[in-house]
Amino acid sequence: MSTEDRIIVRGGKRLEGNVVVGGSKNAAVAIICASAMIKGKVTLENIPKITDIQVLLDTLSQIGATVNWTAEKTVQIDTTDIKSYVCDNIDLSTLRGSYYFVGSLLGRFRQAKVVFPGGCNFAPRPIDQHIYAFETLGCTVETTGGYITAKARKLVGNNIYFDNYSVGATINSILAATLAEGTTTIENANREPHVVDVANFLNIMGADIKGAGTNTIRIKGVKELLGGKSYSVCPDMIEAGTLMIAAAATRGTITLHNVTPEHMDSLSTKLTEMGVIIETMDDSITVKANIKRVKSTNIKTMPYPGFPTDLHPQFATLLSIADGESRITEGVFPTRFQYVEQLHKLGANIQLSGESAIIKGVPKLIGAPVSPTDLRAAAAMVIAGLMAEGQTTIHNLEYLDRGYEDFIEKLKSLKAVIERGK
Repeated sequence: MSTEDRIIVRGGKRLEGNVVVGGSKNAAVAIICASAMIKGKVTLENIPKITDIQVLLDTLSQIGATVNWTAEKTVQIDTTDIKSYVCDNIDLSTLRGSYYFVGSLLGRFRQAKVVFPGGCNFAPRPIDQHIYAFETLGCTVETTGGYITAKARKLVGNNIYFDNYSVGATINSILAATLAEGTTTIENANREPHVVDVANFLNIMGADIKGAGTNTIRIKGVKELLGGKSYSVCPDMIEAGTLMIAAAATRGTITLHNVTPEHMDSLSTKLTEMGVIIETMDDSITVKANIKRVKSTNIKTMPYPGFPTDLHPQFATLLSIADGESRITEGVFPTRFQYVEQLHKLGANIQLSGESAIIKGVPKLIGAPVSPTDLRAAAAMVIAGLMAEGQTTIHNLEYLDRGYEDFIEKLKSLKAVIERGK
């Protein structure tokens, strides 16, 4: 993709229609890495075709796996002939989730060497909790020369207690403990839906994991995981939330299919509080925002089942035109406010105070050129463009491409006036 690519949005059009939500980026990233633990073929369904996923599949190929897309959203991975525990694909340095290869390759080879993870640069995100977990299971870990290197003569189950909720460290602990000797108990575990999805995937392949989705997860180590099975990745709650917010921001009416409504409860509750009508079915949500102006509200982002930090910038964009004063307090990544400068360009009235943004709703935003600096901020700028008067031009599309599948086409199917080009 050329760095000169941009999105041009002409705002003021209400979103209307039906849209199918893709598979969870966060779950797919971890499950693809976890597939390196399995001896045999696995078929993964509902996989989003985004750049992060392709980098991970390329890495599997480089260490000896056979990877084939067998349908539009289905990939078959055969890890029988993996011989290498070294993941030195330079593109991995752009991904936060690349560290899951450490946990999976430790399980398979008792050693791993993986390019140090990157990801969106909106906050420092240390990996100390991952290192603590690996060391608790019997590993030595070094982070030098641009790599995470972990080794163990043998992995032995143990008790792991996290000082704070870490989705990445929780998943990496599950991966390493699955093929360890004995039982591992993870206390203060993260409860995100994609943690549950990873555990479900591994259990289908022969693991013994109980308690995923609660604060305590118990893993009885098994000798091996065998393939020959299929698994469908859960729907992407952040894509679903982004589209729900976009509907509210444009005073539109849309129905989202392939969603898990209970995953959206924190957002649905807040949108309802703001005057938006939310209707749920078994696997769909309808958002109706035929109102003059949404009401103001306050949120604090928290680990699941709290309000997701990955919907913070998008929700702040909606609040920028709400009737009254709102406050967003960031409880996960306190420095996640780089989007504010971009929204100011469109006329938003947002003041920062410590770990909070105080948002005084304005009657409307006015289109302007913007350059977001992380994935969710990029989605927020698209929403801002949809609701602004006039034209908004969005640059730095590499961020958007990392996390949203066919995002522009989906919005166009909902009658948005939006194009991508040079």
